[in-house]
Amino acid sequence: MCALSLSARSNPPTDKELLDVFRPVFKRIAENAIQREIDGRRPLEEVKWLRESGFTAVRVPREYGGLGASLRQLHLLLIELAAADSNLSHALRVQFRFIEGHLKQRDTPWSSGWLKKIASGVVIAAGSAERTGQHGKPSTRVTESDGKFYVNGGKYYSTGSIYADYLSVTATNDQDEVVTVLVPVNAPGVEVIDDWVGFGQKSSGSGTAIFTNTLVDKENIMPPARGTGGHYAHVQLSHLATTAGIVRRATDEISEFVATRHRTYNQASAQVPADDPLVQSVIGRADAAAYSLKALVLQVAGQLDELADARYAQHRGDTSLTQQEIDQLERDAGLDTYRAQTVVFDVALRVTNEIFEVGGASAIDQRRHLDRHWRNVRTLASHNPLIYRHRQLGEYRLKGTSPFDKKDKSKNLASEDAGLGV
Repeated sequence: MCALSLSARSNPPTDKELLDVFRPVFKRIAENAIQREIDGRRPLEEVKWLRESGFTAVRVPREYGGLGASLRQLHLLLIELAAADSNLSHALRVQFRFIEGHLKQRDTPWSSGWLKKIASGVVIAAGSAERTGQHGKPSTRVTESDGKFYVNGGKYYSTGSIYADYLSVTATNDQDEVVTVLVPVNAPGVEVIDDWVGFGQKSSGSGTAIFTNTLVDKENIMPPARGTGGHYAHVQLSHLATTAGIVRRATDEISEFVATRHRTYNQASAQVPADDPLVQSVIGRADAAAYSLKALVLQVAGQLDELADARYAQHRGDTSLTQQEIDQLERDAGLDTYRAQTVVFDVALRVTNEIFEVGGASAIDQRRHLDRHWRNVRTLASHNPLIYRHRQLGEYRLKGTSPFDKKDKSKNLASEDAGLGV
């Protein structure tokens, strides 16, 4: 496999090397994306292609069997995958957050073991959000009986669950502490239901997961991830990469549509749409938006690389940075991701709506499914409403209160979606 030959190289992979490996896979995925939307077929085979190509382990270091991509490179690839099928980049969101949680302590047996499992093709998905229970105190419980541990409860918005090997489940233990439990999806007592009914991201596998006296290993029960700025930057930036990919695909599809279209309006400025300055301006704005959103996502991802390097160096006791400086990197990464989020979704929603201005009634032909782009962006944007982001950023500018301050954690994290992983 091409991924294995790449992983054998001693130097970090270049963008070109990674794109040469994965673009053929993304092209195969894109070929039937619209037909899957029409048929409602889930991309199970396509996920298999991503596993086999090494994409699901692209961020895992080479010494553990992965490809050693940087975070900037990961998000570059996520944008291209989202342009092929945004459901898949969304479904793998927790996978990459899980990997990141182990990279900062990858020299420990626990984390190195999981990174090797990921490199072998294991996929992790979400099991956090609930329709019952209080925020920050899940009603799903892990209880001990005769030295064994059992999980009982139900989760909703279990993104990626139908494609995964394990679910990262938040639960409350016997001491009323919140913990994260890694539960195999094929374990007795686990039922994964593909019942997501949202009008967008229909194949992201964001349905229900039910646990009934599910036996779990004690070693797979751990404290939840700490809610730092860098942590939330990861889980939000994957949404933004997916959105940037959607805008690129929407721009490509509407451009191809207009380039071959011959009918126009009596009041148009040209005999064919492709020569009409008004139509050209819509296409131009869409193309500029796709470029700009990609650049913005990659800029923030580069900051996350700097933070990841600093955190691992701190873990090894090999850094000249102070704790205060590292905490500032965390805070800046989180704030800049929130800033990017307000721009990316605002622009993407406008673009995926405006593309219909250039096609007349033909653009709403269900066989084209151009509406899926707006529906998918609107679905992603609804995870964390922008009104909360605007308020948090405004409060920070006016009062210096970070959204990640522990003293105000209950308020500031209330708008964060679940499924954060380890």
